[in-house]
Amino acid sequence: MMRRVLFFYFVALTVPLFLGLSVWQFAICTDLKREIRQIENAQIELVERNKQLITDIAALSSPQRIAYIAQNDLDLRKIRPEDVLQIKIEGRKGRDL
Repeated sequence: MMRRVLFFYFVALTVPLFLGLSVWQFAICTDLKREIRQIENAQIELVERNKQLITDIAALSSPQRIAYIAQNDLDLRKIRPEDVLQIKIEGRKGRDL
């Protein structure tokens, strides 16, 4: 008889404990799923931003754009080979510097 009473108390105490742990575990799982969704959304936004930046880099670094800026904004011109003057300086004891 005493064993039955102890068993009943054991069951009466452990069942609510397990139910409480299940609810707690479900709450943690729900929070983690929400956090995962937020991180995934942030990752998607970052990937899209990265794609846009790569496109911008390709457009901004095109040789035609750089040549246009050099000629029109910076007033730079390509040098002609006949305008290049090479000077050779010899150092002491006949060595080139």
